[in-house]
Amino acid sequence: MAFAVIISVLVMTILSLLRVNVIIAIIIASITAGLMSGMSLSDTVEMLVAGMGGQSSTALSYILLGAFAVSISYTGITNLLVNYLIKVLTGKKTIMLLAIAGIASLSQNAIPVHIAFIPILIPPLLKLFDEMKVDRRGVATALTFGLKAPYLMIPLGFGLIFHQTIVNGMTQNGADITVSEVALSMLIPGSGMIVGLLVAVFFSYRKGREPIQLDEATEVTAETEQTTTSFTMQHFLTLVAIVAALVVQLVTDNLIIGALTGLILMFLFFVVPFKRGDRVVSEGISMMGTIAFVMLVASGFGHILQETGSVSSLVEFSSDVLGDNQAVIAFVLLLVGLLVTMGIGSSFGTIPILAALYVPICVAAGFSPMAIAALIGTAGALGDAGSPASDSTLGPTSGLNADGRHHHIWDTCVPTFIHYNIPLFLFGWIAAIIL
Repeated sequence: MAFAVIISVLVMTILSLLRVNVIIAIIIASITAGLMSGMSLSDTVEMLVAGMGGQSSTALSYILLGAFAVSISYTGITNLLVNYLIKVLTGKKTIMLLAIAGIASLSQNAIPVHIAFIPILIPPLLKLFDEMKVDRRGVATALTFGLKAPYLMIPLGFGLIFHQTIVNGMTQNGADITVSEVALSMLIPGSGMIVGLLVAVFFSYRKGREPIQLDEATEVTAETEQTTTSFTMQHFLTLVAIVAALVVQLVTDNLIIGALTGLILMFLFFVVPFKRGDRVVSEGISMMGTIAFVMLVASGFGHILQETGSVSSLVEFSSDVLGDNQAVIAFVLLLVGLLVTMGIGSSFGTIPILAALYVPICVAAGFSPMAIAALIGTAGALGDAGSPASDSTLGPTSGLNADGRHHHIWDTCVPTFIHYNIPLFLFGWIAAIIL
C-alpha cells in the first residue's frame, strides 16, 4: 500500500506524456491506486466520485472568475493592455517574457482572478509570438511563475489563503506558528522559483523557435485583431469592480464571494448589459469549465489516496527507514510531497494532508516551526508546476493552445516541471535545514 501513491502517480504521468487526455489519465491512476489498496473496481469508482466534492468550491470559484474575466474583457480594457504590450515590446523577447510573468503575478495578489485572465490576454498575442519567433515554452514558464511564486511568498490574496492554510494545518497537528513566520519561511523556497524563471528566460528559451505548422484540416485560428480604444468611464468602473472584488475577497476570506461581487458590480454599473448576462456566464463556463472539471476529478484521486491510507503508509514507511537525520528526512518528505501534489494537482488542497503527516514526524525529529512550515509549503507547491492536473499548467495551456499550436504536456508541463520543481526542491530542502 505504501507504494500505491508512487505507482499511481507514475501511471498518470506516463499516460499524460503519451498524450492521453488528462482526465482519462487521472481516472486510470485513481483506479490503479484503489486496486493496489485492495478495493474493488466499483468501490474505487464510487470513492472517486465521492471525493470530487472536495474541490467543488474551487471549481465554482473558477467558473465565477471565468465569467468575471469575460465581463472585464467585454469592456475592452484588456485591449488597452494588449495594444500597449504590442507597441512597447515588439522585438523584445526577453522583456516580453518578464512582463508576462509580472502581469501574471498580479492575478494572485492584487487582482485575484487567478488563471481566468489567460484565455483573454494571451490568444491576441499569439500572432505576435509567432512573428517574433518567441518560444511558447518560455511564455508557459513565465505564466506559471506568476501563478505560483506570489502566493508562495506574499501573504495577500491567494497568498494569504495559502499561508493561513499552512498555519491551520500546523496548529491542528500540534505546532504553533503565525502567518508572518510562514511568510518568512517561504521566502527561501520562493527564491528558487525566481532562479528558475531567470534560467528559463535568459538561457533555456532565449533563442527563437519556429512556429509549429499544422495541417489545414486541423488549423485553428485564434482571435488576434485588436481595436484601438482610449480609457473611458467604463474602464474606470471596471477597475472599481476589480478592486471591490479584491477587497471583499480579503475581508470575507472567500474567493467565491469576491468573484461574485465583482461580477454583480459589472452589471450594476451597466458596464455589461443585463441582457448579456447569460452569454457572459456561458462564456465563463466555456473558458474555465474544463479546468474546473479536471480539478474535480483530481480531488477524487486525492480522496482515494487519503482514504485508503496510501499516503500515510508511504510517509510512515519513510519515517521508519530514515530515523532522525533531519537532512535525509527533509529530502524524503519533499520527495513525497512532489509525488502527492503531482497526483492531486493542487497545492492548496494538498496542504491539509501534508500537515497531518509531516508535523508529527518533524516535531519528533526536532525541526523548528519555521522549518516545518517551509517543508509543508514547499512540498505542497512541488508538483503543482508540471502536474497535468494543475491549474498552474492548465491555465497557460488554455491560452497558448488557442490556435492549436501548443501541447499541454510537452510545451507546458515538462518545461515548468524542470524549471520550477527542481529549484523549489533544492531551496526548500536548504530552508528546512537552516531555519
